[in-house]
Amino acid sequence: MTKQEELKYKLSRLRDIMSDRNLDGIYLKRQDDFAWLSCGGRNYVGVGDMGNCGLLVTRDKCYAVSNNIERPRMIDENNLEDMGFEYHSFIWHNGAREGEILASLVPSGKIGFDYGGKNNIFSDIKAVRMDLTEAEIERYIAIGKAASEAIESAAQLIRKGMTEYEIAGRIIKNMEDCGLEELSCMVAADERIFKYRHPLPTAKCVEKRVQMGGNFRRDGLVICLTRYASFGPLSIDLENQMKTNQLIDCTLIAASEPGTVLCDALLKGKAKYEELGYGDEFNKHHQGGPIGYAGRDYRVDFGVKDTIKAHQGFCWNPSITGTKSEDTYIVEKGKRTPVTKPILFDKVEIESGGFFFERPATLIL
Repeated sequence: MTKQEELKYKLSRLRDIMSDRNLDGIYLKRQDDFAWLSCGGRNYVGVGDMGNCGLLVTRDKCYAVSNNIERPRMIDENNLEDMGFEYHSFIWHNGAREGEILASLVPSGKIGFDYGGKNNIFSDIKAVRMDLTEAEIERYIAIGKAASEAIESAAQLIRKGMTEYEIAGRIIKNMEDCGLEELSCMVAADERIFKYRHPLPTAKCVEKRVQMGGNFRRDGLVICLTRYASFGPLSIDLENQMKTNQLIDCTLIAASEPGTVLCDALLKGKAKYEELGYGDEFNKHHQGGPIGYAGRDYRVDFGVKDTIKAHQGFCWNPSITGTKSEDTYIVEKGKRTPVTKPILFDKVEIESGGFFFERPATLIL
């Protein structure tokens, strides 16, 4: 599937929403939605929800709208005009002009937006973009391989006395070297692994064990993963806990069958926590959920009744105090494809729900 074919397919999905909602246009300006429709473009300057260029889709045309600052980059690097988006821009200090342009392009005013309070159809857009195309899945797998190699090669260079900042710097450099942007990078050494579920790096020096992970993005697609390194073998108890944690993770992945309600998959993970004697740990941290053009499309709880899509990204992240299991997968009917996976690290083989998984062992330095 070429990018033009991919775009054509996505436009058809948006126009289906327009017909269902009796709209004459849809305007996408969120970073995740822009990346999705532009097949990997970047409309942002900094990390956040909203971008600086919007894409307007009508029943027969496509437009890009931004201030004059963003126009050159959107045309030269995101190739919006080459993709068929007619460009409209305004002077940066005349922000009201954006609304005037939209009104001139859709005189009926019947526009759905992926932001704001009026005519907000973000949930409709999200439901469409979470169902990944074949081309997106191919890109995702390549991105995941690059990210796995980046973090695992950084881990191999860890030495006693390095700070968490230094370790994070090596990870981020490796990611940037292969085009991945940092959305979050978490590093914890020794006792901080046990104290914090979201350990931002500090000046603490590592002596025995390190946890590394985070969210990284390329072509709009976000991967998430966690890895561990240790100076010397783990204790038997910690080794067993890590394997138990990974089994809970695999249970959640196996339960994420297309057509399943998200909270039902979560219930199976909760039951596995309880079966393995860690029921109290379930309440100490969210369990993750769907991933793709956002770090998490949902942090699944028991109120999320949406159905898992036919080709959807997932990153569950079950944790037991002191351990965590986290990698990105594509779930399809009867199939689970790893996006991130152990490449340089040793592998642990786990069976769950009729699926066989390769999970990363702790790197012994």
